Amino acid sequence: MPHLTLLQARSSHRPSRHFLSKQRLAAALLGLGASLSMAAGCRAASAPVALHWPTQPPPPLNGNNPVLWIGLASRLGPAAPLVLQAASGAVTLTDASGQSSSAASLTLRWRERPLAEPLPLERSVLGPFASFESAEQAATAWQALGVPAQVAFPREFEVWAPLGSTAPQGFTAREQRQVLNSRLTLETPAGALLEGPIQVSAPGGLRWDGGVFQGPFRLQANAYGGWSLIEQVPIERYLLGVVPHEIGARSPAAALAAQAVLARTWALRNRHRFATDGYHLCADTQCQVYADPRQAGAAVRGAIQATQGQVLSFGNEPIHAVYHATNGGISAGFEEVWSGEARPYLQARPDGPSAFAQRFAVPLPATLLPGLLSQGGSAYGADHPRFRWQRRLTGAQIGQDLARSGGPSIGTPLRLKVLERGPSGRVVALAVEGSAGERVLRLDAIRRTFRQLPSTLFELVPDGAGAWRFVGGGFGHGAGLSQAGAIDLAARGWSLTRILEHYYPGTDLRPISSFGGDL
Repeated sequence: MPHLTLLQARSSHRPSRHFLSKQRLAAALLGLGASLSMAAGCRAASAPVALHWPTQPPPPLNGNNPVLWIGLASRLGPAAPLVLQAASGAVTLTDASGQSSSAASLTLRWRERPLAEPLPLERSVLGPFASFESAEQAATAWQALGVPAQVAFPREFEVWAPLGSTAPQGFTAREQRQVLNSRLTLETPAGALLEGPIQVSAPGGLRWDGGVFQGPFRLQANAYGGWSLIEQVPIERYLLGVVPHEIGARSPAAALAAQAVLARTWALRNRHRFATDGYHLCADTQCQVYADPRQAGAAVRGAIQATQGQVLSFGNEPIHAVYHATNGGISAGFEEVWSGEARPYLQARPDGPSAFAQRFAVPLPATLLPGLLSQGGSAYGADHPRFRWQRRLTGAQIGQDLARSGGPSIGTPLRLKVLERGPSGRVVALAVEGSAGERVLRLDAIRRTFRQLPSTLFELVPDGAGAWRFVGGGFGHGAGLSQAGAIDLAARGWSLTRILEHYYPGTDLRPISSFGGDL
């Protein structure tokens, strides 16, 4: 990794300085395109100042033929050589200077290369956040103040802006200053240094992470000093690597079709998720799990083909097509999971036949939650293994979880208290009282902190000295489609459109091409 000198990190509420935006650092300095800010006033005009390691955003998607840039690996670095192996034939790489290498397998090694002159990094930082959704809401609040904020993912989601930017109301910014003296580069087996970005082709497929991917590919620096391996994949091929891993290849046809529509819609709506790193989406659970597309069977391929190019829309835009494993019998509203404005198509509602829906109507009174958790077996998707669950946490475990998530220490945890529930009965505010203070966790920060909890639909029961039992239902955030529910409904004969209307009321199914050219 590049040598970093950490100069300062502290909270900041100072007024913003004036910055000249989007100045380019010469490619001769870094061998990479850069989008930088130049500090005016006391800093010399010739000294470039960046928020992060220079990157360029991915290209816009073409509505007629969307091609996603997927980060197959986003933390490549000097821990081990980079091996690029062709499934058959050869793998060929061409760097930005025109150097080319080709072989059945190429082993590239990492080298630190001094910069011609040091590169300062300066930024104000919000977070970390439990999810992209919460980070995006914070970035939007900052942007509303005229601040060019962006979402980053160094280890968890954060929001970065020019140093000294005044934080939005309700947030506290901290300052980070670093100086880069070198950059991480790759060299060929012959010892030739490569300049990024590096184009990679493997007509017979590239072996990666236990699978084979068609590409084409590119290697490029990320925003944090490492490198990323990116596949440029048409969206319909991308779905072949997503649908079976998200819902299961043996699901009924209508459930597979619903998952195909949602995965396609989600990708379109979230195409800016990793723009700071120069690609659209990752390949793991921070996005949608994407693996070897060749493994998709006939049923999955049929579902994708039957819904080709179709997405869900609301208000002439692709919806935020969130989904999860099981809602435990009752769907969550958007506002019960993430900060930000409610989505009309993501509503709290009971997820079962009419008698069940009448009994557990929303807003769900706290007095009915025990009945839902003990007698909700008639709900859709009730055969999921985590439809009901229990977890026991001790004070020591809770203290460790709080320490890992950051923030001030509260000493020894003494009491847990549910402060607020949402319309579906989910906990939206949880207080942890300790010997030296109190922490209040809200929305998705609850599960980010206590990762043992499958959901926030739970009762809290004391269970001996310094221990608590969480008696709950559901797996995931609970908003949008329940995959277990969709499988159940498809088995009952529900159609694709009926399933989608059930979980996303008021939305329309329409082709991507109807949104126009570049998206």
